[in-house]
Amino acid sequence: MPRTKSLANEESASVVSLGLECSNLPLQKNQDEQTSSPTTLPSFNGSLTRFMYSTGEVASSQDRERRIAQSPFIANDNRTPRNTPLKRNGDEKTLASTMSPSKKRRKSSKYAPPSTYAHLPKLKDIFAPNLICIFIGTNPGIRTATAGHAYAHPSNRFWKLLHASGLTDRRCDPAEDVDMPRLYAMGNTNIVERPSKDAAELSKGEMEAGARVLESKMRLWKPEAVCVVGKGIWEAIVRERYGKGLGKDFEYGWQDEQENMGKGEEEEWKGARVFVATSTSGLSVSTSRAEKEAIWRPFGEWVRQRRMEKFGHEGEWDYLEKLWEGNDDIKARDGA
Repeated sequence: MPRTKSLANEESASVVSLGLECSNLPLQKNQDEQTSSPTTLPSFNGSLTRFMYSTGEVASSQDRERRIAQSPFIANDNRTPRNTPLKRNGDEKTLASTMSPSKKRRKSSKYAPPSTYAHLPKLKDIFAPNLICIFIGTNPGIRTATAGHAYAHPSNRFWKLLHASGLTDRRCDPAEDVDMPRLYAMGNTNIVERPSKDAAELSKGEMEAGARVLESKMRLWKPEAVCVVGKGIWEAIVRERYGKGLGKDFEYGWQDEQENMGKGEEEEWKGARVFVATSTSGLSVSTSRAEKEAIWRPFGEWVRQRRMEKFGHEGEWDYLEKLWEGNDDIKARDGA
């Protein structure tokens, strides 16, 4: 028999055999199974099932377009290829629009007149005669004015730095600001007394006028030193004195003796020594946390030493009685 005829007979036999196998496949008996899963078609005992498409997996073109329209990422088909770089023109605008609200740059403040925050109370000075030091801040923030206590905003590092530098034995609470003269022989005031959101809402005129008031306060209370809490405050004082700001040679820390505050021309008192420290505001990011602590630490060491030399105690104690000795005239005048 010719070879071609033999092959044809073999193929016919294979087809008949496969047809018989397909006819013997079991039918779907359970109606629930038929409705819950796609119908299984004869497929050589299931050997071709893995090559078949399920009707549930094939989406119509209308369904695809509906999903595209509902997607926040590919709506209107505004899709950016993964490797497509941002355009150079307007990069900043493009980046700003994609930044989350928490990452956007904080909007700068502008001058706000006193009437803006006239409803907020002013912060009282915390003084006593002959204190080891008085801290000079810029002005009360909104949170501080509302609380009625110095440096009350949670992001402000003032009380943390007092503890880290050794000025206090523990981290004090803002509500303890009125107890600073008694507990640590330290006081507090500001160059501008009115509240505002931040220092940018104050005018240069206010700052310079406040510098003159500070001189009078130091002359009256005669602390051994003042700690200026921020370079900007010291610059306002210098500008009021000399008509110009700080030079490039400015350094944090102790200033020259000629810069002492509160000294009078005919008085024996030589004025309060000036130590310029960093701002403690949470908005101040020009110096790191470690740098701030390093700048504050020498002042803390000096204060502890002076408390020991003057009162025999370097940390927390009741200093009030010793501070008021020989100052009955001030006590009577202020009702202290």
